[in-house]
Amino acid sequence: MATQAMADAGKWPAMTLDAVERALCAPGARFEMETIDIRGVPTRVWKNAPPHMGALVALSRTHGERLATIYEDERVTYEAQFRAIAALAEVYRAHGVKKGDRVALAMRNLPEWPVAFFAATVIGAIAVPLNAWWSGDELAYGLNDSGARLLVCDAERWDRIVPHLSELPDLAQVLVSRATAPLSPPATRLEDAIGIPNDWHTLPDRALPDAGLLPDDDATILYTSGTTGKPKGALGTHRNFMTNIMSTGFSGARMLLRRGDPIPAPQPRVGLTVIPLFHATALSAGLMGAMAAGHTSIYMRKFEALRAFEIIEREKVNSTGGVPTIAWQLLEHPDRHKYDLSSLEAVGYGGAPSAPELVRKIAGEMKAIPTNGWGMTETTATVTTHGAEDYIHRPESCGPPVAVADLKIMDADGTTELPVGEVGELWARGPMIVKGYWNKPEATAATFVDGWVRTGDLARLDEEGFCFILDRAKDMIIRGGENIYSTEIENVLYDHPAVTDCALIGLPHRILGEEPAAVVHLGPGASATEAELQAWVRARLAAFKVPVAIRFVPETLPRNANGKILKRDLKGLFEDRAAA
Repeated sequence: MATQAMADAGKWPAMTLDAVERALCAPGARFEMETIDIRGVPTRVWKNAPPHMGALVALSRTHGERLATIYEDERVTYEAQFRAIAALAEVYRAHGVKKGDRVALAMRNLPEWPVAFFAATVIGAIAVPLNAWWSGDELAYGLNDSGARLLVCDAERWDRIVPHLSELPDLAQVLVSRATAPLSPPATRLEDAIGIPNDWHTLPDRALPDAGLLPDDDATILYTSGTTGKPKGALGTHRNFMTNIMSTGFSGARMLLRRGDPIPAPQPRVGLTVIPLFHATALSAGLMGAMAAGHTSIYMRKFEALRAFEIIEREKVNSTGGVPTIAWQLLEHPDRHKYDLSSLEAVGYGGAPSAPELVRKIAGEMKAIPTNGWGMTETTATVTTHGAEDYIHRPESCGPPVAVADLKIMDADGTTELPVGEVGELWARGPMIVKGYWNKPEATAATFVDGWVRTGDLARLDEEGFCFILDRAKDMIIRGGENIYSTEIENVLYDHPAVTDCALIGLPHRILGEEPAAVVHLGPGASATEAELQAWVRARLAAFKVPVAIRFVPETLPRNANGKILKRDLKGLFEDRAAA
């Protein structure tokens, strides 16, 4: 049905964007908006959004025996998940966790992940999802910076953290999931508190604790990074996440009306989640909407295309994606045609540059609707969305903003708004924008201005409001959806005794979007090999941050008058990798 509608291009678009918004957001309509004051700024919000995480979790219980999560042979219903959330919330409180305390999470995608997250937020604690790919040093930084009182993690992450316990004075309690070795204080088994996922349905029926939650209470700290290379914690509110539930629904309805299709009654779907839940995309744009609608989320221990095909066929998966890398692997696998993938209705992604070719292949070869969008940690994911014919006609765009969001293009002076079509820094505003950075007032003041977030992205808007991201003003590389900040890797390289000058650049990659590569100048008489420096980085940072190639130059690197390295001049050193 999806491809038939996309093939009938003569009827598209059935409505203008303005007409769609008027229809969907009319008084009394599901997506009605109102203007309220948020931190002194008049802001359009979704009038019918759930007020906070507690209301969302209570709503999720109404899905009853519908499956909430599937992980290998573990199947957890919404009723069982609710009981586990309520039970773990009481455990947190028994450990002294109060409103405003930080509860960190560090684990792969498991049924325990949403339980640990929501158990924290429903009691007013601030959930701190940490990057499960981080090294022990990086995890310790996140725990220390957030001042986490309690940590829920899996055994693999715990093994990385244990050597750093002496550096974590605030960490009073750790609950470790799926541990096979004996644990010592402050760690205990999570299963001793709430049991294993397949037994959660036997937990006592108890109400959620009353935490007196308000929409603009603090809810999360999600770590991003800035030009300093040190991670910064974006402080999100309950409203930020509840906004995304409505924005996702609005986007789907907008796509249907643009195509001239009726909006069907809400129906639970099955999604294959293949990106980490610590990402704003999977957490905010994915999990929040699934909880509200009763969708089933399937988790994989590790993404493998063949395994994904088996799951899609067996579980009749309706949607998957996350980053372009995943879509490419599904498309290009030689055994794809051996599986029945007809249930797949949509393949969506964001978080990395994608080729227009990918959009056409999803629609043409997978017979699914391609979808895309733009957001960032500081916007709690979704600001713009793109799908179906709109995406096929503008494959370089990330779509128009949702109705409660505003975009503008600003000159480098930070005060002059540029006209349609001009390239400048993208600024975004709306109820999805976080409060600021955790304990970093200077960085907050520099990035958040009167309700707007300065994104650091260079972009333009067309006359209909479609956004085109052209480059990133910040020195950031996105590899398969993972952010890599140049200065962080450069600082590690500088720590090597042979390195006196270096720069990290991004090389285009058809599937991953980009890959990191380094240019290095060694000190007089010093020596180092490519493999040696890669091993040096690998020992100190997550594996996805290791440069895929290193080139050595005899002179110091070229710089402009301000002393900034001219990275564009360095890309020619990697022409032998251009076909990657």
